[in-house]
Amino acid sequence: MALPLSVIDFATVRENQSVGESFTDSVTLARHAERLGYTRVWYAEHHNMPTIASSAPAVLIAHVAAHTERIRLGSGGVMLPNHSPLTIAEQFGTLAELHPGRIDLGLGRAPGTDPRTLRALRRSPESAESFPQDVKELRGYLTGNSLIPGVQAMPGEGTNVPLTILGSSLFGAQLAAAYGLPYAFASHFAPDALVDAVAAYRSQFQPSEQLAEPYVIAAVNVIVSEDAQDAARQLEATQRARVKMMLGRGREFTDEEMDMVMASPAASQILHMLSYMGAGTPDTVTDYLHRFAEHADADELMISPLSTRKQDVLQSMQLLADNWS
Repeated sequence: MALPLSVIDFATVRENQSVGESFTDSVTLARHAERLGYTRVWYAEHHNMPTIASSAPAVLIAHVAAHTERIRLGSGGVMLPNHSPLTIAEQFGTLAELHPGRIDLGLGRAPGTDPRTLRALRRSPESAESFPQDVKELRGYLTGNSLIPGVQAMPGEGTNVPLTILGSSLFGAQLAAAYGLPYAFASHFAPDALVDAVAAYRSQFQPSEQLAEPYVIAAVNVIVSEDAQDAARQLEATQRARVKMMLGRGREFTDEEMDMVMASPAASQILHMLSYMGAGTPDTVTDYLHRFAEHADADELMISPLSTRKQDVLQSMQLLADNWS
């Protein structure tokens, strides 16, 4: 039986596009994923990034859930140090009551932004240190076993929204194992610790009421086209767009200037983040993903379909789903 396939969506604001149009694209993507049989779509909390509009995952999930019927929707993830556990329990408890059996809550420890924006969020860098206790507190609210006497999440109490720990290091792996929660590794942008983190998670896993056996979701970038040359073109355009986003700071480059930027050591570091990339024809990408799943010891793959054009993203999802077995 083929591993489940899921999708991560950043609500990308493409060139000459409004934020509202990016949300319309997110609805289109989720409906497309639902028709194609993908397991879930997750939205990542990022702040102060002009090309990423998924800064409020709970709000975006509510909007997309109202326009879909069956597919699971969740956060990939909520950056818990930015919020109080009670607030997140109430938000996702509300979603679970509105859309029973369809809501996931992935939790991350990173701020999802830069230090200046972190201050604007009224959080401090030390907030991450309480992440393990915050996860416990959040789980208590959702299961109806509040750790704070006299305080309940309403809505939220008893909804048992399933939690997943997101990570890119041994810390998240060890925490997910200790708490008996699924573990999702952010290998689509942080590839280096994948194998060691998954091994640590599986070897240290302790069963919980939510999960009896370890469960690993591994993220991977994909570009799928019926034509290999077209896939290569999409890959180059995506790489250039990623480097420009992270190094350009809104500056416009000529083609010659962009070529020089792409040849720089800084660009090489950014492209290394995309090391786990399946790009090519359906057969080529399917073969790559099977090998990646074995390499990652994954129970589920979460694809990040990369392209600078919406139609290419939808086509990648279609071609992969049609060829996945």
